[in-house]
Amino acid sequence: QVQLVESGGGLVQDGGSLRLSCAASGLQFSNYNMGWFRQAPGKEREFVGLISRFGGTTYNADSEKARFTISRDDAKNTTYLQIESLKPEDTAVYFCAARWFYGSTLPSDYAYWGQGTQVTVAS
Repeated sequence: QVQLVESGGGLVQDGGSLRLSCAASGLQFSNYNMGWFRQAPGKEREFVGLISRFGGTTYNADSEKARFTISRDDAKNTTYLQIESLKPEDTAVYFCAARWFYGSTLPSDYAYWGQGTQVTVAS
């Protein structure tokens, strides 16, 4: 049974930072590409970034690469999303997802999802 559990969200001040974690179980973690998405109220789920099973990363926009850093620790079956210089517009529920063999920027391509963790940035 595959489970993805996010943690690390919370309330932060404008300009602060957070590290979100996603712990996976029930799969061979090293064979999966791990994606991060976010969804704000009333909006569609948005691609944040991904890390491939080889460790390469892809982010949603060139301008955001400096603020978002995705990493993985296969020994712990965990992927991390580090966010720097948080802004109020970053407020959303952040999800991790797993996809076999190839990565994707499309939510519909991912088979497994966590429950999400809330990130709220106070202005």
